[in-house]
Amino acid sequence: MTRPKKSIPFNRPTLKGTEFDNMSAAYSRGDLSGNGAFSKDCEVWLQDNTGTPRALLTHSCTGALEMAAILQKLKPGDEVIMPSYTFVSTANAVVLRGATPVFCDIRADTLNIDETLIEALITPQTRAIWVVHYAGVACEMATILDIADRHDLGVVEDAAQAICASYRGQALGTFGDFGTLSFHETKNVTCGEGGALFINAAAHIDRAEIIHEKGTNRRAFARGEVDKYTWHDLGSSFLLGELAAAFLRAQLDAAGETSQTRLQKWQIYHEALKPLEISGDMVRPVIPQDCVHNAHMYYIILAPHHDRREFLAALKDRGVHAVFHYVPLHLSPASTDYTRAPKPLTVTEDLAARIVRLPLYPSLTDEEQAYVIDQVKDLLTGR
Repeated sequence: MTRPKKSIPFNRPTLKGTEFDNMSAAYSRGDLSGNGAFSKDCEVWLQDNTGTPRALLTHSCTGALEMAAILQKLKPGDEVIMPSYTFVSTANAVVLRGATPVFCDIRADTLNIDETLIEALITPQTRAIWVVHYAGVACEMATILDIADRHDLGVVEDAAQAICASYRGQALGTFGDFGTLSFHETKNVTCGEGGALFINAAAHIDRAEIIHEKGTNRRAFARGEVDKYTWHDLGSSFLLGELAAAFLRAQLDAAGETSQTRLQKWQIYHEALKPLEISGDMVRPVIPQDCVHNAHMYYIILAPHHDRREFLAALKDRGVHAVFHYVPLHLSPASTDYTRAPKPLTVTEDLAARIVRLPLYPSLTDEEQAYVIDQVKDLLTGR
């Protein structure tokens, strides 16, 4: 196939078309700082479309995770079980409270935390299980919640990649005590930077609102419940700016359509690359029966006889910008000081070294996607 005139980027943000109208409206009414009308509207949308009792917009998913750690009252000496195959923010939120991330290996099929290995990692110091729904595909939440219940542990869902995805008919991010979303530029729904915290138990809502507003009861003041506001608790400036919220509101309107378009393109990759899985050159993603995913990414796992560095370089030479993903946190320099991995993480290390993520976004044209597929086939079959 003829090479496209321009190279194909890994990510290309998609606009609904009303983002800048919303931002202009926010500016015109002088509504620029956090917790304005668009922020509240986004929070209502998230509550209505996921079933969480309370959603709070944050400046990032990182901020939402840090709020979750404060709300769980993590402290020095506590341990939190989580996968090593995740973004650094998942671990950082725990470390900032003085607690220790304890890394668990992942499943070979979904790259999610291996629920069968969690219980063996529990100690008297374990306070919580933090799961990551990789690529918008759910962890095995029924088993994880059962473990948490039996051992009296909290659960946080890092659902950064999982908007519009579900497990057994329930939105991801709504199973644990808290859930977090990301609206980073690379996510299905974006405002450049941004996130949300789901508070799934009513008992935590009041404190979450205080932490969200720098540790003050400013929200109660804004509702007329108190005649002045003051410092009540730990907190920080976790709010999302109103211009970003205005942009996000337009994106949320198109969230369902965006997911469907991505799913169609995901399926095209999946069907076209099946012969390479049959030939033993790569492995395709697996979607368990109980999961409805959102096509956040399409990745392949190269067979061990293919060199990923050479493969990515060859794709780039042909105008296709594919990428790998996380360096496992237990292999990072900071891990020695802040975390521990009681058992070998063999699956994590193996798959992290072989994963390749292909371009996937609504504006990826049929011609561009066909070109990407052709180059992957050509390079992996040695044509």
